[in-house]
Amino acid sequence: MSTPAERPSVLFVCIHNAGRSQMAAAYLTHLVGDRVQVRSAGSAPADTINLAVVEAMSEVGIDISAEAPKVLTVEAVQASDVVITMGCGDTCPVFPGKRYLDWALPDPAGRGVDAVRPIRDEIEKRIRGLIDEIAPAGQA
Repeated sequence: MSTPAERPSVLFVCIHNAGRSQMAAAYLTHLVGDRVQVRSAGSAPADTINLAVVEAMSEVGIDISAEAPKVLTVEAVQASDVVITMGCGDTCPVFPGKRYLDWALPDPAGRGVDAVRPIRDEIEKRIRGLIDEIAPAGQA
């Protein structure tokens, strides 16, 4: 049983850290604030975040325009309770005692905002389910 001071931590990983993992991290932060420690990273990070992803998130009131893709590190995985991968395959390091989930979601790279919206909406649905598991509303 964790104490209120022990926040669960989640790491979202995709290849470029420019779309799916950024949307997931932003949604989780938006919905739970500081009840959960949130990280995102990519196995081969892009130079910038996908502009269609920024636009799609802006439509739901979440600004990720200042975010930047980050490289996946062993330390980030070790520091996380839950690691959620989104298409990075075998490039994610695996450590015993961590909970791993793989969310098979289309890659928004090279797609317009119309194609990104359904990906965004599916991520929101999955994030809400994850919150119910790791940080229910009654927790401090």
